[in-house]
Amino acid sequence: MRIGYLVPQFPGQTHIFFWREVQALEEMGHKVHLLSTRMPPPGLISHDWSQDAIAKTTYLGQLRPVPALKALADLTPRGLPGWLLREGKGFARDVIVTLSAARALVDHAARHRLDHVHVHSCGRAALIAALAAQMGGPTYSLTLHGPLSDYGPGQKFKWRGASFATIITRKLLAEAVEALGDALPDRVVVRPMGVDTARLRRPAPYVPPEHGRPMKLFSCGRLNVVKGHQDLMSAVRQLLDQGVDVRLEIAGEDDAGGAGYRTELEAHLRKLRLQDHVKLLGAIDADAVRAKLLEAHVFVLASWHEPLGVAYMEAMSCGVPTIGTDAGGVRELIEDGISGKLVPPKDPTALARAIRDLAQNPEAATRLSAGGRARVENDFRASLGAETLADEILRTKGIDEAP
Repeated sequence: MRIGYLVPQFPGQTHIFFWREVQALEEMGHKVHLLSTRMPPPGLISHDWSQDAIAKTTYLGQLRPVPALKALADLTPRGLPGWLLREGKGFARDVIVTLSAARALVDHAARHRLDHVHVHSCGRAALIAALAAQMGGPTYSLTLHGPLSDYGPGQKFKWRGASFATIITRKLLAEAVEALGDALPDRVVVRPMGVDTARLRRPAPYVPPEHGRPMKLFSCGRLNVVKGHQDLMSAVRQLLDQGVDVRLEIAGEDDAGGAGYRTELEAHLRKLRLQDHVKLLGAIDADAVRAKLLEAHVFVLASWHEPLGVAYMEAMSCGVPTIGTDAGGVRELIEDGISGKLVPPKDPTALARAIRDLAQNPEAATRLSAGGRARVENDFRASLGAETLADEILRTKGIDEAP
């Protein structure tokens, strides 16, 4: 098949999953057309594959008056004013901003004879695909990666026109059913994100922290207050005060490329006198993340809310004992005490206690290393998402299953 694959601001610092899924689809024999709204800020383009991805991506997001007017003319006979009245002012603004991108998608799909477009977002990228379909463009589908409230207005319009949707957790599915009702497409599949378990694996057995030597902690996630990095820093301060020697490295950057929330984290770090114990690495590429994971004794991400968590999956795939927060859909990935440890969000003391327990119990750390790897290998391989996506598109086209 010829599949359009639309991701906003691609390739961003958290987009390794999308790149792996595209590769898996291509290995299955499908032709994938990478599409995006626009490029992310330069400071967030960090992967060794980023330039290759940019060269393969068609960017739709530039606002162009003439295509926008043409798109408006195409849509008006189909009741655009009614949509605007139903969905409100925010939706009207989003429509105006995305009209020319939707027109560009229609033209690209026709020129390259795309069979279908899948959108890994329910924000404006989903609106682009929905508007394009109204203009006679390709069928489309969506993936919901987080709470609907994060993705702007017009959700019923975006979902009602979709051929199918995938949702990454059962918790999010329940929320979508309640919010969208009969606007949900007939086919909705729970399919978590996944990681490349063949690449993300240990070349040698895990070695737990040794008594008398610093415990190496690693965290990875964009620098945003909801990722809880400030709570993890506070936990590190508590551990040091209790005589537990730890070193923490945090990979990731804020959405402003270093000029945003990073400055607050740096101030918090100085306030806690952690300059010798905590290091902010900025956005680093996938190979560097893997290397840091393999060096770490424990992976910790203290998110206030996490729909599921690719960063957790990567750590577990590498056999790193993983501590997460019992927030959002994380419980659908981490089984407390079996494949990782769960603590309440916004609780540095509980976080410090969980880290200290692993520092003092190497057998437990080794057990969680093996349990996390088994969990991801069985249920969260990247290839599973690609297989689901291909099967659902084929079903949309009237073919029961992939050859």
